[in-house]
Amino acid sequence: MPPSSPIAAPAIDSLVNYLEHDAVPTIVMDPDYTILAGNAAYRRQFGVKARPFLGQKCYRVSHGYDAPCDQSGEHCPMKHARDTRAPDRVLHVHHTPRGPEHVDVELRPILAADGTIAAYVERLTTLRHASPQASRARLIGHSVAFNKALSAVQRVAPSRLPVLLQGESGTGKELFARAVHETSDRAQGPFVIVDCSGLTETLFESELFGYEKGAFTGAHARKAGLVETAEGGTLFLDEIGDVPLALQVKLLRLLESGTFRRVGAVQMQRADVRLVAATHLPLEAMMQAGRFRKDLYFRLSAFPIHLPPLRERVEDLPVLVQTLLQQESAPNVWRIDAAAMTRLARYAWPGNVRELRNVIERAKLLADGGEVREEHLPDALLAATQTGAASTTAAVTAAPWTSGPSDAELQRLAADRGLSRKALAQQLGLSERTLYRRLKALGVAPPAD
Repeated sequence: MPPSSPIAAPAIDSLVNYLEHDAVPTIVMDPDYTILAGNAAYRRQFGVKARPFLGQKCYRVSHGYDAPCDQSGEHCPMKHARDTRAPDRVLHVHHTPRGPEHVDVELRPILAADGTIAAYVERLTTLRHASPQASRARLIGHSVAFNKALSAVQRVAPSRLPVLLQGESGTGKELFARAVHETSDRAQGPFVIVDCSGLTETLFESELFGYEKGAFTGAHARKAGLVETAEGGTLFLDEIGDVPLALQVKLLRLLESGTFRRVGAVQMQRADVRLVAATHLPLEAMMQAGRFRKDLYFRLSAFPIHLPPLRERVEDLPVLVQTLLQQESAPNVWRIDAAAMTRLARYAWPGNVRELRNVIERAKLLADGGEVREEHLPDALLAATQTGAASTTAAVTAAPWTSGPSDAELQRLAADRGLSRKALAQQLGLSERTLYRRLKALGVAPPAD
């Protein structure tokens, strides 16, 4: 691979002038991670006098790291672009004047006449529907599993592909469906929810497609269905696995041809809707058992997104708890002590975020002093987390991790330089990002990649 070369000053000026009026915040960097310029949108959104960015390393400005992202436990788009000589895109949590924010980063290498990489252009789009810290945003979290789902939403939202959200009950499928809608070019159109569970076949068909006057007893006038109501917007089919087999073929027609027929009608109607479906059921197993049509499954699963259960994103527990504590309360009124937080971190959360919300709301009713303690948690949760709880004294509310090895064990294992950072993270059951941050907090140099 040819070595990178610095970009000439006149070329920088031309590039910056071209990008200056771009509505998307954009920076230009040299091959050594140094920020050379930022357009007006970047200066408005990320540039403040107290945090100068020109001449600074991108990883220091965006993350506060002392080394590039790939050496700090995260994916580095510049390293990937350098290795592949092609654009790269990644979802990162950036430090901004407003605090940590999810930012969709698109990086493109700029090649000189001799084929070497002269500079990089990085476009940064802030996500408004999600937050890595306690806030009023609909989607809260910063864990690897959460960010992966969030990144998938950003990728698919601008397209017209149907989306299949798969996850356990309580993982926020409706919230992610709204995020797909609000990030798409249909955001100004309606977002219509169809609850597919608990409806008979006849009632489901009339609700979804509407009916003509006289189509059945009681049909005194024509009624538009939910498909027509969602015209120009997004139709969200919640619990798609509960749709009767006889109706699945009509859903397939809607997906394939964009047409449907009202109950009792002869003429076909056209529909302009984006379809997002969700289920907690194993559709593949249902398909094999003949309880879900194969053709509909393969059409729906063009872009599946796995929504992680809470037990797979324990790093998000502190910010989720703080968000729930602050709801309908003045900021900083409610708090949770370390012992109670440790109990929450050790629980398996079969009901996921919905169950967590119930636990916190109940605890707030029982905690008269504004602090949630162990005795305010449900007996079943305390019993399920009793083993070894007394020996845990870490203040998990002050750290981005809530489980895993002790500090002493982590230091001991990190001293074994026979393990790479990736291998050590896998052995400990941690993400590389969490491993890096814990070692940095302990003052221990992370193993080589």
